[in-house]
Amino acid sequence: MSRDDILSELVSGRLRFHELDRLVGVSEAVRLRREALGALTGVGFEHISNSSIDAGGLVGRNIENMIGAVQVPLGVAGPLPVEGEFASGDFYLPLATTEGALVASVNRGCAAIREAGHVKVHIFQDMMTRAPVFRCESLEAALGLIKWVGENFERMKAASGRTTRHGELLRVEPFVVGRTVWLRLGFDTKDAMGMNMVTIASDAICDLVLSENSGVELVSLSGNMCVDKKPAAINTLLGRGKTVVAETVIPERVVSSKLKADPMRMVEVNYRKNLLGSARAGALGFNAHAANIIAAIFIACGQDVAHVVEGSTAITTVEKTGEGLYLAVTLPALEVGTVGGGTRVETQRECLEMLGLAGSGEPPGSNAKMLAEIIASAVLAGETSLIAAQAAHHLAEAHKRLGR
Repeated sequence: MSRDDILSELVSGRLRFHELDRLVGVSEAVRLRREALGALTGVGFEHISNSSIDAGGLVGRNIENMIGAVQVPLGVAGPLPVEGEFASGDFYLPLATTEGALVASVNRGCAAIREAGHVKVHIFQDMMTRAPVFRCESLEAALGLIKWVGENFERMKAASGRTTRHGELLRVEPFVVGRTVWLRLGFDTKDAMGMNMVTIASDAICDLVLSENSGVELVSLSGNMCVDKKPAAINTLLGRGKTVVAETVIPERVVSSKLKADPMRMVEVNYRKNLLGSARAGALGFNAHAANIIAAIFIACGQDVAHVVEGSTAITTVEKTGEGLYLAVTLPALEVGTVGGGTRVETQRECLEMLGLAGSGEPPGSNAKMLAEIIASAVLAGETSLIAAQAAHHLAEAHKRLGR
């Protein structure tokens, strides 16, 4: 068919958008879909069509029915001095957002921390999870399944290991409701965020489970006990992805000069807003705006933005000490990677390169851990600044100037 014929078929609906890639090259398919959609909607798509992203490297891996790309303003905050096991030095933070005042606020937090010293950060656990759910014919069959799991961990580990060179099964935790059994599988996924990796590995484990356990049926490879992209107490308690804590101590003079706030007022804001307010509301996150910073860096660095849900369960600590004001953020479930997914998009890869951690690290897994330490430190900078603004009653004024 000629180009005009294809376009006519697309507009009429006789040719589906997803069928186009087999007829023409990827770039031409993107253009034709955009033109057909323009004819159907009356929109010119002048800006969506302008992008430096190579569609050929993304279609079939990151996107389907591609018509172009949207653009999000990208700002930078910092430098932020970080001292972690993997991230050590001064880092400029890429923040992709349309929320006015966010970059300025994080930048102010970075400046206060920089004058005070640095952020100390540590990763306590690194484990991506998948939790298949099984229906057993009886309680006896459920008990048999759990007993089998306890006796066959090494075989399950070997089965999953045959699906990947990078992943490793670390833990299996059974959960039971009646005759329903979940196996919460925890994996080390090195520099990948790892959801695809652990899904494939979990499938191999399920094949082994079913081959040796009668009266057991797999209901779903994902049973929502993982828990993926949904707020859940189990992720806060047991962790998912990276469990990270970042802390700093800011002298009173810096709180006064840089943050324009009183230390004890900041303690009270955190207590009554972040702790009491969140508890009264039944929230799973006890923080001021951790999701703001996580989302902005996730978009900039090619992370799965839906995992901001788990990141938003951060807990912020503010205490007055003899040295000044102690501030910390605890992120129980921060899921990040530096290979795969959106990290291969050219613009996002440049942001990772700015942080010095694009691609695989040496040793494997070190780049993803470095990214987690930087993000946790950035969250701390953002929390520090916003809590100070609220303590000094400057929040509305800042949004009048920068966020209208």
